[in-house]
Amino acid sequence: MRKIVVSLVLLLSLSFTLQAANFSKVAEGTPHLIQEGSQKMWCPVCGMNLKMFYKTSHAVVLKDGKKKQYCSIRCLVADWPIIKDKIKEILVVDAKTGELINAKSAYYVVGSKVKGTMSMVSKIAFAKEKDAKAFQQKFGGKISDFNRVFKIASESLNKDSMMVAKKKQMKMYPMGKKIYTKMCKPIDVKGFSHINELKAAIRAEKLCKPMKEKQLQAVALYLWNVKRVNTKRGCNCGMMRQNSSCNCNMNKMNMKGCRSSANMGQVASKMGLTKTDKCPVCGMFVYKYPKWAAFIYYEQDGKSKYLAFDGVKDMMKFYFEPVKWGKYENIKNSIKKILVRDYYTLKPVLAESAWYVVGSNVFGPMGNELIPFKTEEAAKNFMADHKGKKILRFNDITKEIVYKLDE
Repeated sequence: MRKIVVSLVLLLSLSFTLQAANFSKVAEGTPHLIQEGSQKMWCPVCGMNLKMFYKTSHAVVLKDGKKKQYCSIRCLVADWPIIKDKIKEILVVDAKTGELINAKSAYYVVGSKVKGTMSMVSKIAFAKEKDAKAFQQKFGGKISDFNRVFKIASESLNKDSMMVAKKKQMKMYPMGKKIYTKMCKPIDVKGFSHINELKAAIRAEKLCKPMKEKQLQAVALYLWNVKRVNTKRGCNCGMMRQNSSCNCNMNKMNMKGCRSSANMGQVASKMGLTKTDKCPVCGMFVYKYPKWAAFIYYEQDGKSKYLAFDGVKDMMKFYFEPVKWGKYENIKNSIKKILVRDYYTLKPVLAESAWYVVGSNVFGPMGNELIPFKTEEAAKNFMADHKGKKILRFNDITKEIVYKLDE
């Protein structure tokens, strides 16, 4: 009897998998793309082809008339801090008809057997409830509205970003580097504000030999997330937008583009974040993960400066080997203060006085983390609730412990 039940479960699972495989996110016919310019066919956040992921596509119309279109609600959420005060309308593709509809009136099916786009959980929208129910009956999942789905996407952004980053590091970046070396002219990424603009230029200006979409995406990701970041460590240009090249070339910007050291000191003293603060270790924009932010304040040439990190783990990697991440040969001798954020209160705590939990089931933007607390009691409570393995003080943290968290 037990064998029969197991066989039935396996058959049902296989059936769902085959059904999910039969659902294609690719546009049926000509996709409705509302972005302008030669970059309109690619997501401005991740660079993915909108036609290939059309049935999870979202778009926004801004108050100034500008339009942006994303491959998924995950990328909309990632771009949200930049656009949230400028939005006039949010749109989503009706997976049944392929038309763009008002996202706030859509019926979403969340967590179906269909694979998510840039996320571990799929989110498919429909204009009519009956279509959502028909999809749900075939592929599973729960029906929800935009506000709930947006909240789900926001709460899972860190884990989804970590999952995507790991996949890119394992496959896309090495592939992109190899293709770029063999098939492309030297490409300067300065001047591009989004990855889709870079992709459009590569194709339109014939900067590389003819290549397929997957090859183009790999090259763009390598240039945007690896080469650009590695050549721009430590840039503090305050006027650039998300995914910008952080270029302070005065021919392209006016004097307001670069923040003075005095203003930077004020921002740092408040433990604030700007939209251009990047972690010098992983290159991620720290403002997207404010609860995990950690800071090193230092002095250089008589001026107060700071570096922001998207977690204690990356901060400690930098602390142990600063020269590995840029031209910071003498920074250790000029460090004035190191701050972390208490996990529960989010208030700043001096790193040397904090308590850190390792080995818990709570993940930061880059996976396993050293999670800081102001008091030992708070650390103990957290460790009990989240299966932490050990509590450390700042001086107990070693390079070996830090890098073991990545295993």
